[in-house]
Amino acid sequence: MATAGCTGRWVPLALALLLAAVFALALIPQAALAASGGVMGGRSYSSSEPDDSSSSNSYSFYDSSSHISIGRPSRRRAAKDDDDDNSDVIFWVVFVGLVLLIAAVWYYYEYERQRTTVVKLQVALLGWAKPFQRELNEIAERVQASNKHSYKFMLTETICSLSRHRDSCVFSSLSVNVKNGVDTWEAHFDKLSIKERSKFDEETLYNLEGIKQTKEYSKKLDGSRNEYIVVTILVAAKGALKFPKITRPADLEAVVEKLNSIPAREIQGVHVLWTPQDENGILSEEKLLADCPNLKPHNDY
Repeated sequence: MATAGCTGRWVPLALALLLAAVFALALIPQAALAASGGVMGGRSYSSSEPDDSSSSNSYSFYDSSSHISIGRPSRRRAAKDDDDDNSDVIFWVVFVGLVLLIAAVWYYYEYERQRTTVVKLQVALLGWAKPFQRELNEIAERVQASNKHSYKFMLTETICSLSRHRDSCVFSSLSVNVKNGVDTWEAHFDKLSIKERSKFDEETLYNLEGIKQTKEYSKKLDGSRNEYIVVTILVAAKGALKFPKITRPADLEAVVEKLNSIPAREIQGVHVLWTPQDENGILSEEKLLADCPNLKPHNDY
C-alpha cells in the first residue's frame, strides 16, 4: 500500500516535468527549420520603357506626269499603249504584293515584340557549397540593381557561380511562361518573386531596384550542419523562348547556357533569390520539401 501511494504521488510530478520540457522546447528557436534569405535584381517598368513604335519611317511617293497628244494613233503607238497597259498591271501586282509582305512582316514584328518569356529556374545544392553563398553575397553587395545594364551582369555572374558548383546541384525545377502584353508579364514576374521571398524566415540581404538593406539574422543557431542551399533565378526576356526539360545535370547546364545567351537588350528583368543567405544558416530537408515541392532529383544522382 505504501508503494502504491508513493507511485501515485510521482505521477503528477512526472506529468508536470513533461509539460515543462515541452514548453521549453517550444521556446527554443527552431534553427533547423529556419533560414535567412537574400534577394537582388530589378526589372523594367512599362511607364519608363521607350516605345519603339514612336519612331516613324517616312516613305515618299511621286507621280510622273505624262503629256498626251491628240491625233490619229498609229499601229505602233497602239501596240505601245498595250505594252504600257501590261506594264501597269505588272507594276500594281508587284506593288500590292510588296505592301502585303511589308504588312505581314510588321504584324509579326509587333506581335513578337509584345511577347515576353518569364523563366523561373530553381536549383538546390548540398549544404557544403558555402562558397556559393559567399559569391552571391558579394555580387549583391557590389551590383547596382537599378541600372538596366546590370541585369545581364547579375545573370551571368550567378550562372558562372552556379556552374562552378555544379557538382553540388542535386535538385532543380524549371517553369517557362510566355506572356502577351507588358502588364501580363510584369504581374506574373512580381508574383513569382514575392512568393519566393515570402518563404524566407528573414530577409537579411536586400538589393532591389537600387535599394540596399542588410540586417543581422535574429535567430540563434544551434550549430547544426546545413543540409541544402536553394537559389531561384527569375528572368524576363523579350520574345518566346524555349528551354529543354531538366532530368539530368547535362540538361541543367543547357538551360543555364540558354539563359546566359540572352542578349542584354532583350532582358526585361532579373531577380536572384537564395537561402540561406547567412553562411551559418540552416535549410533542412523538411523545409526544402515543404517550400519547394516542384524540385526534382537529377537522374544521374
